[in-house]
Amino acid sequence: MIAVSDPGPSFPTRYANLDAARARFGDRVDRLGRHLWKSDVPADRVISAMDGMRKGEGWRTFERCLRGERIPEAPLAMRELIEEAAHVPAWVDWSTCDRGGALLMRAGALGGAVLGARSLVLGYASPGGNKPLVFSGRLKAQASRRLNETARFVQAVCRPAGMRPFADGWQITLKVRMIHAQVRKMILASGRWNADAWGAPMNQHDLAGTTLLFSAAIIDGLRKLGMRITAEEADGYIHLWRWVGRTIGVHPDVLPASEPEAMRLADLIEMTMGEPDQDSRDLTRALFEAAFDGCDTKRKMREAQRNVMFGRVVCRELIGDELADKLEVPRQPIRYAMPMMKRFVTAVERFSRVVPFGERSAVAMGTHYWDRVVEIGLQGATYEFPLPKSLSNLAA
Repeated sequence: MIAVSDPGPSFPTRYANLDAARARFGDRVDRLGRHLWKSDVPADRVISAMDGMRKGEGWRTFERCLRGERIPEAPLAMRELIEEAAHVPAWVDWSTCDRGGALLMRAGALGGAVLGARSLVLGYASPGGNKPLVFSGRLKAQASRRLNETARFVQAVCRPAGMRPFADGWQITLKVRMIHAQVRKMILASGRWNADAWGAPMNQHDLAGTTLLFSAAIIDGLRKLGMRITAEEADGYIHLWRWVGRTIGVHPDVLPASEPEAMRLADLIEMTMGEPDQDSRDLTRALFEAAFDGCDTKRKMREAQRNVMFGRVVCRELIGDELADKLEVPRQPIRYAMPMMKRFVTAVERFSRVVPFGERSAVAMGTHYWDRVVEIGLQGATYEFPLPKSLSNLAA
């Protein structure tokens, strides 16, 4: 069981529309709201233990533990977290996890489009949930890098056996958990965090919401683009991300076990998150403008312009014109091509399901797409997911 801090006496002001939400969701609104005050205490303890070690030694020791090495001299908090994360609950079914991951691989480029144009944008739209990212400055200052890291994280998690203890996806998930804890510590140390307005930095409510962006939001977005997803496939994908959520430090109380549960929780979070703010608009703009990074030729610039135009069209289709207008996502002249694209996707889907080995081929091609996305994003670097050393957006 993940330890959590005591909830505050009331909800942060970011928790909006409570009367209307209670009329629809009942006391679940209040039960969920308490998680706005709760963080990930085991991860916070590991970060504190690392602070007492020589520079760099703590992270090196943590990485060795992630590889399955037994290090008796490792801090107790670190050994306890690794042991807890490596414990696989009885409800986890590996074949179901693999089938869930295959769904995103089968989606291929569509999955990438939904991840960028829907999932990430919905995360930025939350005026409270986006604040740790704003404080860290990681999107504005390192947009391309962070997007590439997100793609690498999703790819590793969804590959077959990727989330077995000590496998690649599992290791990356725990590194991201430590990054969350490190950013949380630095934000609180800055003295600029408004807890009354936002709750705890990277709290349990927002961590649960993030897992929904990678799970329920992906499923819904793929369907909006014409992809046929059965209830069994959807539940398999939710099952995978339920295990990812547990590994990354989300409390079991806020981890949905099925697609209907996930969609209802997403509806509740959306209803209470409040209106997008200027940070939401700035982050969304930076997301699309990241396509222009490294455009040192006219050909690359034209290609980036086409990609941005397409991304904005898909974004408006997937999040709706009302929210897109609030986020200042420009309308594009090619938006009327979306119905044709969706019909094409549906036709390809039907074909792949009736021809021999059609779905298997779709998974193989989609896997190649994700491998290429990671390879191109890598560009000679490594995805080490290091702990951030400072917050780049805390200048007065």
